[in-house]
Amino acid sequence: MKIHDITSYLETIAPLSLQESYDNAGLITGNGQWECTGIITSLDVTEEVVLEAIAKKCNLIVAHHPIIFSGLKKITGKNYVEKTIIAAIKNDIAIYAIHTNLDNVLQGVNGRIADKLGLINRKILQPKKDVLKKLITFVPTEKLEEVRNAIFTAGGGQVGNYSECSFAVPGEGTFKGNDQTKPYVGKAGERHTEKETRIEVVFPEWIESSVLKAMISAHPYEEVAYDILSLDNQYQSIGSGLTGELKKPVSEADFLDLLKKAFKLSVVRHTPFRGKKVQKIALCGGSGSFLTEVAIASGADFYVTGDVKYHEFFDANGKLVIADIGHYESEQFTIDLLFDILSEKFLSFAVLKTGIITNPVHYF
Repeated sequence: MKIHDITSYLETIAPLSLQESYDNAGLITGNGQWECTGIITSLDVTEEVVLEAIAKKCNLIVAHHPIIFSGLKKITGKNYVEKTIIAAIKNDIAIYAIHTNLDNVLQGVNGRIADKLGLINRKILQPKKDVLKKLITFVPTEKLEEVRNAIFTAGGGQVGNYSECSFAVPGEGTFKGNDQTKPYVGKAGERHTEKETRIEVVFPEWIESSVLKAMISAHPYEEVAYDILSLDNQYQSIGSGLTGELKKPVSEADFLDLLKKAFKLSVVRHTPFRGKKVQKIALCGGSGSFLTEVAIASGADFYVTGDVKYHEFFDANGKLVIADIGHYESEQFTIDLLFDILSEKFLSFAVLKTGIITNPVHYF
């Protein structure tokens, strides 16, 4: 199994195109053509994690956080980033980061947090725009089902919990091929009118190439006419944060106890209680202050996240309770998530979880 095979599979779950503009997800060190000897999953990559990978004969580290966010002008070992990169390169250790792209899928980082809290009725808190595209093509009516089914098989036509969604309308198409053509219907050099059906199908941008390949392969025409339109619609299955509900309402203090037990916390920083029962929860792993207003607008009773600054706590404005459980603490189970994803798919070599606690924050 090559490293590329593993990273390509991860990108079917969290496509790289879903990462935020500031991010650096993907293969950071190493070569995708290397044979994989084993995988270690981690939240962060430090020199200690690289040494652990070497000791356990694993040449691929799959981490949530990229070790490099911006360009390195020098690599002299002056800080933990440079030391880690030097150790990885010297020992042929590949590092792959799956960061905000994993944050932005419903069953990703926030989905695992919701699992720990037992939340039901889950939805993306802030769905993304500019993710969806629409394919429009024109096909001889007799070939409608063949072409449409090919598009569906390639992943087109998925709208929320519905699959095989399309729109079709009959019409007439005309064309005249030159003497170099061998038209499916009609004769070269003569204008032909054909009963055709216009098909419209929506798809996410990262499967565009496979949808087009399937459509063209199934289409009978030599020259396939089609349009690709970018849509401004929100994609409800992709985006930042998550909302869900507890199976039954609990008190605010009981919910904080649930948080502390589920995430092994000694302390939770939070805004004042409102004296109300808690059922709807908004959450965002890592640094989530940018979603506070969205969480309020969602009608959530609690917003669970990390890295909240002093003045950002005021943004709750008595409309919900903000609970800051810490950046590492909120994302700690991403290690398990990556382990589960990889170990269920790849059975021919070791998938291990790091034993290194990389949290730089300690509490006394």
